[in-house]
Amino acid sequence: MAEMGKGGTAGKLAISVQKRLTRAQEKVMQKLGKADETRDAAFEEMVANFNKQMTEGGKLQKDLKAYLLAVKTMHDASRRLQDCLADMYEPDWFGKEEMDALTEEMIEKEMDNNLEDTDTLWLDYHQNIMDKPLTSLDSYLAQFPDIKARIAKRDRKMVDFDSARHHFSSLQKGKKKDEAKIAKQAALLEMAAPSWAQGLISAHQVAQTNLSFNQAEEELGRAQKIFEELNVELQDELPSLWDNRVGVYVNTFQGLAGHQEKFHGEMSKLSQNLNDIMTKLEEQRELNEGTNHSESASSAPKNAVTNGSDGDLPPGFLYKVKAVHEYAATDGDELELKIGDDVLVLAFDNPDEQDDGWLLGVLEAHWLQNKDTSAKGVFPENFTQKV
Repeated sequence: MAEMGKGGTAGKLAISVQKRLTRAQEKVMQKLGKADETRDAAFEEMVANFNKQMTEGGKLQKDLKAYLLAVKTMHDASRRLQDCLADMYEPDWFGKEEMDALTEEMIEKEMDNNLEDTDTLWLDYHQNIMDKPLTSLDSYLAQFPDIKARIAKRDRKMVDFDSARHHFSSLQKGKKKDEAKIAKQAALLEMAAPSWAQGLISAHQVAQTNLSFNQAEEELGRAQKIFEELNVELQDELPSLWDNRVGVYVNTFQGLAGHQEKFHGEMSKLSQNLNDIMTKLEEQRELNEGTNHSESASSAPKNAVTNGSDGDLPPGFLYKVKAVHEYAATDGDELELKIGDDVLVLAFDNPDEQDDGWLLGVLEAHWLQNKDTSAKGVFPENFTQKV
């Protein structure tokens, strides 16, 4: 039994090798122009479209996976940034009391909750793209390997068909020559052979010729049938597959756009909440600075009078500073400064008119000489130093 198995395997191998050799010989003859080749321009265009479609689909799949990886990377970066903010957010900043009243938790807990909401959005966004656009695209591309293999098989069977067709045609052309030779040989044999054997010899030679011809005809029929079955199937499938690409692309990008819209809409709400917290924190800082300035205003005149260093002080005097940088006034309401100038800082009549980082004052030398504040002006606070 083992010997029979080995023999059967060897036989199949020999047949496979012989087919490859026959196909190779046929392709060489076709390239040399010594044998015609079955051509189908319409089918070749279908195959070109198929190859283009497969390439484009593969690129889309690759880029969509890269996009998913970028989403994950952005999620990780966003989480680290939020963690950093939560770690830096000090307990006495805006939001602590509000959270204590609502949830009896620290401000860090609010930041943790924001993180949980953000994580959920990122994870849902990633999963939705995985479940719908990418999965749909994967299913679409899964059919391409089988069709590609059948196109290659169809090409091989077309070569087999051409080879069988050429072999049969060759036998057809040679049949008449063989029949003439057989007739001539039969005539010679009839002269030499006994009369009872002459008919048998002639019949045997004709039978041998017909056997080869019939075998070639049967092989041609089989090759043609296999080729045409594959050819018809692919001619039905390829145009349909080509048309389906539009729906696949629409579903992929429409689904992606929908998930993006939902994700960014929800993220914008969280971002707005964070922006509101930061805005109120800035307002708290400005309020604290205003309080500090008021405290300085209430204490500075007492100190000045106690120290007796300024004599009569101008109305609204807060404290004194010394210029550490020169400042060239660029507008009529600004105060020109030179290094070493002493400036008496004054309170704004309307606090809303004060810009961040700017003070109102008059040069001490002018006040001591003229006892008026007509030459007062604004100047940058960071160009001076308190004294």
